[in-house]
Amino acid sequence: MEATDKKIPISVYAESTPNPATMKFVCSLAFTEAGSSVEFHNVGETSKAPLAARLFTFPFVTGVFFSNDFITITKNDLVEWQEVFGEVRSYLFDYLSSGNDIFTENPKTITTEKQAAAEVKTDIPKAKLPESDTEKRIVEILDEYVRPAVESDGGAIDYHSYDNNGKVTVILKGSCSGCPSSSVTLKNGIQGLFNQMMPEITEVVALEA
Repeated sequence: MEATDKKIPISVYAESTPNPATMKFVCSLAFTEAGSSVEFHNVGETSKAPLAARLFTFPFVTGVFFSNDFITITKNDLVEWQEVFGEVRSYLFDYLSSGNDIFTENPKTITTEKQAAAEVKTDIPKAKLPESDTEKRIVEILDEYVRPAVESDGGAIDYHSYDNNGKVTVILKGSCSGCPSSSVTLKNGIQGLFNQMMPEITEVVALEA
């Protein structure tokens, strides 16, 4: 889609997250389908994501994450968010209200370099669709009780796998990736929830997208 002179009514506002390196920008439009997300770790991954490519031109941006109606941006340590979030918000508002492309193909089909590298590693089990009743129940709990809270903090959590020893592996994205409090949330929050609702779950571990 080419940008037009006619502005699209839109709102963009910033929210802080538990991760001091990230800021969540909530927009009045949907970037991805509900429950799906896509994350970019460098400009080389953004050939099909023009907005992400533009955001990486800011010298402090090190990551861009899209999910539902928000974008979570990760910065380096050279600036504080209070110094730059207004500039980023204004840029997002101008870009989106001008009708510029966000993606050039369905974001669900975009595979980043980091994802591709993980897929060829033999020591990391491949993510799989839930098949057993136990796996389906795990996904239901994640979607109903965990995902909304994680998304409110500018992140995402996806089911990865379950083994017969009771270990659940999830994938953390956005503000959850690299967040100092993620390990506490994982152990005290998510694992505690499973201990109550599915006692057969003995451990919850995370991979970062």
